[in-house]
Amino acid sequence: MIRIFHDTNYDFLKWWKVAAIATGVFILVGLASFAWLGGVNKSIEFTGGTLMQLRFNSPPDVATLRSNIEAAGVGTPEIQQFGSNLEYTVRARDKRDVEAQASGAEGVSKVIEAALKAKYPGAVEVVRTEAVGPKVGDELQSGALKAMIFASIITLIYLAIRFEWRFGLAAVLSTGHDILVTMAFIKITHLEVSLTVVAAILTLLGYSSNDTIIIFDRVRENLRKQRRGESFRSILNRSINETLPRSVLTHATVLASVLALLLVAGEVIRPFAWVMFFGIFVATFSSIYVAGPLLLWIEGRFPRAGETAADRLRSDTATPNESAPKRPAVSASKSNR
Repeated sequence: MIRIFHDTNYDFLKWWKVAAIATGVFILVGLASFAWLGGVNKSIEFTGGTLMQLRFNSPPDVATLRSNIEAAGVGTPEIQQFGSNLEYTVRARDKRDVEAQASGAEGVSKVIEAALKAKYPGAVEVVRTEAVGPKVGDELQSGALKAMIFASIITLIYLAIRFEWRFGLAAVLSTGHDILVTMAFIKITHLEVSLTVVAAILTLLGYSSNDTIIIFDRVRENLRKQRRGESFRSILNRSINETLPRSVLTHATVLASVLALLLVAGEVIRPFAWVMFFGIFVATFSSIYVAGPLLLWIEGRFPRAGETAADRLRSDTATPNESAPKRPAVSASKSNR
């Protein structure tokens, strides 16, 4: 069996301030982008409208393509290259066009298709067409929001049952950080938010929580066999180091799968793969540099029974590599009496 990063003694918590500044700046850039440029780039599924994927025999002139579609009566079409220079997507989500189609007028896709076949006879193929009415778009958007809220509540309930409140609160705040950072990434990179991206965010929610739970479980185990005079900071650092081999192997495996999606899965699934690719690093970062320092602060702010705030403060300011005489490990059954 491959053994990597065993018996390490890295002082991860030493860099928590640098990590906090870095993640804070990234979130602020995302919020500034929201304030300056508006909301996220929503897909047809949420805004309503028509999307067509076109394949040409030879690369078309985009300006000519746009003017031809506008001449057919379609307002402000959005045209983007889709993979190679032979494939393009056309999005028609002008409010008037969407309302006209919803009221029974001829479909926007048929109007566009007729105009293109007249301009490029035998040289253009409609690969796929998606048409969503305004009511359906609103329902999908509402359903996606409810799914995210419901998943968050279920996660909160699980963490409340799984851990005592100190651990649970740190894990919940860490998960909230992951969602904020991911939304900032989506906004900065201008990824189109579709149901696929919502699925990626929900997947990331569970993935990140699991990563934090693994470390916190080890912290709880190490608290039972705490060495005499050992600080909580040292226990937290030791727990992160002990789970490092498992974390590296798990993240490397998932990252390989996501890279395969990015490289060969095609344009449709690529937004999902980008969010997951970014999310792997966010989950790793937050479980160490967000959840860990938060738990350290909560433990210092709210001492446990039989422990004074001054004792906890001395423990928190102790160095992670401090040496102290060991005492025999206390079994779980004895410590519960």
